[in-house]
Amino acid sequence: MECISIFDMLKIGVGPSSSHTLGPWRAAERWLSELSDHTLLSCINTVEINIYGSLSLTGKGHATDYALMLGLSGYDPVTIPTDEIQAAVAAIKANQSLLLAGTYPINFHPDTHIIFKKEFLPFHANGMEFIAYCSNGNVLKETYYSIGGGFVVKETLENAKVNLKQFNKFPYPIEKGTELLSFCKENKMIISEIILENERSLRTDQEIDQGIEDIWNTMLQCMYTGCHSEGNLPGGLNVRRRAFDMHQSLIGNHIYDSPQSWLVEIRKTEVKFREILKWVSCFALSVNEVNASLGRVVTAPTNGSAGVIPSVLMYYLVIENHQATFKEIKQFLLVAGEIGSIFKKGATISAAMGGCQAEIGVSSAMAAGALTELLGGSPEQVLMAAEIAMEHHLGMTCDPLGGLVQIPCIERNSMGAIKAINAAELALNSSPENAKIPLDKVVQTMWETAKDMSSKYKETSTGGLAVGVYLSDC
Repeated sequence: MECISIFDMLKIGVGPSSSHTLGPWRAAERWLSELSDHTLLSCINTVEINIYGSLSLTGKGHATDYALMLGLSGYDPVTIPTDEIQAAVAAIKANQSLLLAGTYPINFHPDTHIIFKKEFLPFHANGMEFIAYCSNGNVLKETYYSIGGGFVVKETLENAKVNLKQFNKFPYPIEKGTELLSFCKENKMIISEIILENERSLRTDQEIDQGIEDIWNTMLQCMYTGCHSEGNLPGGLNVRRRAFDMHQSLIGNHIYDSPQSWLVEIRKTEVKFREILKWVSCFALSVNEVNASLGRVVTAPTNGSAGVIPSVLMYYLVIENHQATFKEIKQFLLVAGEIGSIFKKGATISAAMGGCQAEIGVSSAMAAGALTELLGGSPEQVLMAAEIAMEHHLGMTCDPLGGLVQIPCIERNSMGAIKAINAAELALNSSPENAKIPLDKVVQTMWETAKDMSSKYKETSTGGLAVGVYLSDC
């Protein structure tokens, strides 16, 4: 069993991919941390990284090479000014060197020291091997795996032991939906209350609130930025940003000067059904356009699906409850994080292992369950909503054009958000006693589907739309 906090499921980072960008970035940081002995770091002449499987096949489009260079250079994805990323990478390429851990100069030629290998390592589709060549002749090697959502592990039981130790701290240890419902029933508590008690075993209330506030502010800033950015996305597909035009048609000539005042202004607008669809789509598109341009987003549970949860939460704030405060935002994210952890424990949140059902499908289930609780649904209805949302994403492939997190990834976030809202409404108007498929069964089915799915449809860009559309036509 894993101890998975909501802050594991909802992480602040840089786009475009949690598994292919944030994961490798964190792996580089972790490797340097494990080599933190100054004698080891100071003797390194150069570093070589071998990238395997899905990381290799779509790594260039997912900025895996950028992430590795920045991670080795000591930059943090949470704090690095995103407008400085291109310049930092350009300097490394031009100088053919970098400052290891921000301190030790080493020779580094990105074109030859980052090696993209097509073969897959047996443990996971996203493998990377770090090799350091030292002045004393020693060669230091370590292999890491980016397993989705920014999570990084080694092929050992070391991580599992740490997680199990933390897991045992939880007053309400949860691996499956049935266990979560049992705790709710026994303690006469709703899901968010159960999860808050688990979080309190790891952090103070102040730390929890600050962490959630940071997550929400990042989401809000991301939507705001996306709605106010014009032009084409980088990468060569010449995909035009659509959130800007859509937002302009919806907001009109209103004036505001910050994401917070923007939210206040949106809440004043009268919205009809068709405009609701436009607003939700606009929010989702805005996030993933920022993500595609190496902007700062929240993995929810991944970068490729980062737009679903904030857009559904904005739907609640803008459409359903204008009086909602931080209390409801906290409640929403607590529930969403826990549903995501159930999918990670029982299946996967890695598109390289399970296709896009592991990203958009999981994020839609997270958002559907969280919205259901805010709308007054019972714990049983919350899990029912999550099940309904995933049920209609089963088998979704991950086949991005050009290995970029743009087509069809950006649009899929708006579709996942609308499905989440629909799933919540269906659950709220249904009796859980009549449900035929429990959440745990759909989690199991998702994993079985993932194992049956061809590797062509698992973030390799070797099947589906990735080869069915000529890039010259884009």
